Amino acid sequence: MLGRLLIAVVSVLPRHGMSRGAGWLASRTIPRRRRATVLGGFSRVVGADPREAALPLEEYPTLNAYFTRTLAPGLRPVAPGALVSPVDATVGAWGEVVSDTLVQAKGHDYSLAALLADRAYADLFEGGTYTTLYLSPSDYHRIHAPIDGRVTAATYVPGDLWPVNSAAVANVADLFARNERIVVRMETEGGGHVAVVPVGATMVGMTRLAFDERLHTNARRREVQRYDYHEPHHLAAGDPLGHFEFGSTVVLVCSRGAGVVEPLTLGASVRMGERIGSPATSG
Repeated sequence: MLGRLLIAVVSVLPRHGMSRGAGWLASRTIPRRRRATVLGGFSRVVGADPREAALPLEEYPTLNAYFTRTLAPGLRPVAPGALVSPVDATVGAWGEVVSDTLVQAKGHDYSLAALLADRAYADLFEGGTYTTLYLSPSDYHRIHAPIDGRVTAATYVPGDLWPVNSAAVANVADLFARNERIVVRMETEGGGHVAVVPVGATMVGMTRLAFDERLHTNARRREVQRYDYHEPHHLAAGDPLGHFEFGSTVVLVCSRGAGVVEPLTLGASVRMGERIGSPATSG
């Protein structure tokens, strides 16, 4: 009941305008003498650990700079020879891709083709595996490559900006395929396919890519924008892929030719670089 009420309230709010406003506010410079107080207070409210940050709080000029912080070296070791989590997150869903269907929540399914905005591309993942990874405001908000491979294309898909918390997941049909998102296409050396889909949400200022400044969510140019990389971006598992400017969700989909996302417990916490599956064996 409370969840439905929350969604009813959010439905009448100017979600894109609010999100741009949040991004603007988070980019305002904080006087150096106040940074430790402001950012330390923010950390306590959301549950973030400033001790993990690569820099002292005084070195982050804005809330956004702190929110998208890198971590101190060595805090997220990348499991060797594995399919790894691209983010710090909570597992929201796991399963096999069957008849173009992914599970959003109990009793709520949605179309992979709708999520990827490309039926032919979605067909490549039939019989593969996927997971949905939710980032709370307390999490580290950089996104990393889940596997060794090359980025061949990226597409910005405009859409709505519903929240992606548990209330929205349970009450907004086709949530991840309705919200705006970026579809990052990766191919492994063996020709397998991996889709990394950062999904935008209410109050997410923007989602940005590490390798292409042209594409970001919450864009004023609200049309599909796709870039094919004729010289692909080669990434190793754990390499930077992008970042959220607030909490959101990543949907990770893996074809059988790329490997398998192994069964994950709903509600479990995962860390970036942690093993969540295995690449396909070559030969």
